Amino acid sequence: MLALAKTRPGPGLELIDIPKPIPGPTEVLIRVTRTGICGTDLHIASWDGWASKTVATPRVLGHEFCGHIVEMGSSVTGLEVGQFVSGEGHYVCGRCRACLAGKRHLCRNTQGIGYHVDGAFAQYFAMPAVNVWVHPSDADPDVAAIFDPFGNAVHAALQFPALAEDVLVSGAGPIGIMAALVAQFQGARNVVITDLSAERLELARSLGLSSTVNVAQERLEDVYERFSMKEGFDIGLEMSGSGAALTSMINNMTHGGRIALLGTPTKELTVDFSTIIFNMLTIQGVTGRQIFETWYAMSSLLRSGLDISGVITHRFPAAEFEQAFAVAGDGRSGKVIMSWD
Repeated sequence: MLALAKTRPGPGLELIDIPKPIPGPTEVLIRVTRTGICGTDLHIASWDGWASKTVATPRVLGHEFCGHIVEMGSSVTGLEVGQFVSGEGHYVCGRCRACLAGKRHLCRNTQGIGYHVDGAFAQYFAMPAVNVWVHPSDADPDVAAIFDPFGNAVHAALQFPALAEDVLVSGAGPIGIMAALVAQFQGARNVVITDLSAERLELARSLGLSSTVNVAQERLEDVYERFSMKEGFDIGLEMSGSGAALTSMINNMTHGGRIALLGTPTKELTVDFSTIIFNMLTIQGVTGRQIFETWYAMSSLLRSGLDISGVITHRFPAAEFEQAFAVAGDGRSGKVIMSWD
């Protein structure tokens, strides 16, 4: 079967032929139909400092996917061949304090598919049955393929109740846009999304997020009147990993404001703790998804009418992975999908 892999240290990826996996007793075999390209995949492709320290080669990439179950291990129950599925890409140990308490998203021994273990950028992928999420049979396969990053957005956006609140989202990448859509869907009074990319802010506006600010052209402090605000934002969702964006967010929160941090910095940041302390701000780190509570929330939001399909802007066959990765890495696109049909 074909798989997209990092075969050796250094920049670049290869589409290679490897044996089709055989599912173990507690695993299912999935015929992959769609995959989404994540920032993690871009880091591995470019072989930056994080990738060189984290990824052992050879390694099949990919953790955003959907497909159909084609085979089940002898001990698997509760699933059926033919079901349309995605999967939770964090494999947990099951024995640490957090796992035993039912808080699997806090497992200190987590392994991520596509970087710690082989991932789903392949025609077939074997996954533990306990990690499988079943979609409705008529679900949009492109949306199903991005449940992983959609889960990041939902996990961050649901950290704090947003009803009637003023919400600041820094970073109009695909996850930032999805988080802003979730905040708006919750009934926030204002959802203001910021970025340096005119293209991504235009994408946000096209999806119904009318309150955008290009921070290369204007300061947040200068737009309060536009949004009928006086005292700053109640909730901040930091999705960019930018130190400048975090500093601006801290400085523009109302006293008692709450910030969820999902964006991952590429270097150490200097943080103004005096403002955090004296303005009594709450800072909450967020990673991944609550297993599987966030997945239930995602499915419920979609059933209730939330539409995230517009965040997907490009689709490529897997054979054109080089072009797909170039588009995903240019900082201007929405989500990029690869087809393995």
